[in-house]
Amino acid sequence: MKIAISGKGGVGKTTLAGVMARILGQKGYRVIALDADPDSNLASAIGIQESEISKVQPLAQMQEFIEERTGTKKGQYGAFFQINPKVDDILERFSLEKEGVRLIMLGSIPQGGGGCFCPESALLKSFLSHVLIERDDYVIVDMEAGLEHLGRGTTEYIDALIIVVEPGKRSFQTALQIKKLSGDLGIKRVYIVGNKITGEEDLQFMNEHLSDFIVLGNMGYNEKIIEADKLGLSPYDIDPKIRTEVEEIITVLEKEQMQADGK
Repeated sequence: MKIAISGKGGVGKTTLAGVMARILGQKGYRVIALDADPDSNLASAIGIQESEISKVQPLAQMQEFIEERTGTKKGQYGAFFQINPKVDDILERFSLEKEGVRLIMLGSIPQGGGGCFCPESALLKSFLSHVLIERDDYVIVDMEAGLEHLGRGTTEYIDALIIVVEPGKRSFQTALQIKKLSGDLGIKRVYIVGNKITGEEDLQFMNEHLSDFIVLGNMGYNEKIIEADKLGLSPYDIDPKIRTEVEEIITVLEKEQMQADGK
C-alpha cells in the first residue's frame, strides 16, 4: 500500500508513521518512509541514530544535485529546466536504513510566487511519483497538513490518507480541512486515527465531531512516547503498548482496503 499520514502539528502523526514503518519492516515488507514535513522527525521516530541523520540533507536542500538533475542554477528560476529529471537512483544514494525501512527526507517545496513550479519542486514531485507509481514497496509519507507534496499526477496512487487527531476542536478543524483538500485532489480513502486518548469520554467527543470519517483505531496517552523523544529513540523500541496499538490500526486498514477493493 501507499499511505499518506497527515494532521495538525503535534498530534502524533510522525509517531504513527515511524512505528507503522518499523512494524511493516519487521513483518518482512520492503518499506519506504518519506519525511515530507519540515518540522517532523521521522528518522528519530523510526529509530535512526542522530549520527546517521546528520550525514544527509533533505532532498530539497541538495542544491548542487538539483542543479545537476534539472539543468539550472540557483537564481535562474526564470530559465528553462528539466521538469522530469532522473530520480530512479535517489533512494539508493541518499536513503537511511533501519531494519527493512528506507528513509528519505524530502524537505519543503518552495511556495514563493503563489504555487511556483521551480527546480526543487520538479525534483521532489518527480521522485515522489517514481516511488508511488513505479516502486513495488510499502510507502509511508509523513505529510504536512497542507498536502503540498501531492499533486493530481500522484494522488490516484495513494491507497489511504490517514489523518491523526487528538481530542480537541483545533485538531478536528484541521482534519476537516485536510479532508476537503484531499477531495479536491481526488483522494477517495480518508481515515482517522485518534491519539492521546485518555478514556471513553475522549472517544465519544471525537466520534461526535468526526462522524463522517472511518476510524482505524486509537493510540492512548503515553508517557513512554515523551520518554522516547527525550532519548532520541523510536517508541517502537521501548514500548510494547504502542506497537500493539499500531499493529491493530494496520490490521483494520488492511481489512478496509480489501473491502474497498471488493476482495
